[in-house]
Amino acid sequence: MFEIKRKTELAPDICRFEVDAPQIAKKRKPGQFVIIRVTDTGERVPLTIADSNTDEGTITIIAQGVGKTTKMLNMLDVGDSIHDVVGPLGSPTHIEDFGTAVIIGGGVGIAIAYPIAKGMKLAGNKVVSILGARDKSLMLLEDDVRAISDEVIVTTDDGSYGIHGFVTDALKGLIDAGRKIDVVVAIGPVVMMQAVAEMTRPHGIRTIVSLNPIMIDGTGMCGGCRVTVGGQIKFACVDGPEFDAHEVDFEDLKVRLSAFRKYEQDALERWGHECQLDGQEG
Repeated sequence: MFEIKRKTELAPDICRFEVDAPQIAKKRKPGQFVIIRVTDTGERVPLTIADSNTDEGTITIIAQGVGKTTKMLNMLDVGDSIHDVVGPLGSPTHIEDFGTAVIIGGGVGIAIAYPIAKGMKLAGNKVVSILGARDKSLMLLEDDVRAISDEVIVTTDDGSYGIHGFVTDALKGLIDAGRKIDVVVAIGPVVMMQAVAEMTRPHGIRTIVSLNPIMIDGTGMCGGCRVTVGGQIKFACVDGPEFDAHEVDFEDLKVRLSAFRKYEQDALERWGHECQLDGQEG
């Protein structure tokens, strides 16, 4: 059991948890993740390690309540425990002093972008962070990102905060201005990562994306997280989750991500109905 030491609501139904996991805190590196089970009969869900505190022995995870398990997780509070937390899993981000690193986070992808931006800054890079959200209320970790970035550009789809537009609009502005960019790391919705890849491709800018296919065991045994990269099958949990954006088959990824959507929705609806019945019985 892994005790929740702190909980913060970052945005509607998006929560940050600091969880007691000293062994993981000591070993984790930017880009790695954990797989959790809220209960002993629950499904396994991968969540990025957004940060860690080795002195306190905690790791930070951020969850958006979109399905049954993440909604159950967000209902927990300080003092409650998560049944299983396994990690660190996945290959760490390749970090070196590239020169200028543009780190792009869209939506909850900002939680993944933050530790990478931090690692890039510590390695000596000039870090330009681009953060995107649907509206101001969903802008995550802006203060944290500003603290470790040389420059931050904020965009919102509806124009309620920062630049009115998408993260790709901000990236295009940098490229059109002739800004020196040595590497781009983009994390967020698949359509966003694909758009970033197509924008940097003609300019030959090295571009890395973090993929989020269905995962079960996190060790490469189940094969559920397979993705097509450079015409070859890779397992995101062990070969990734980060890959060369210009080699990812994003159309194949979209199909795989939608494969279990109906089952996920059915599970959420059944759980919601059970919660309503429990409330009536109480």
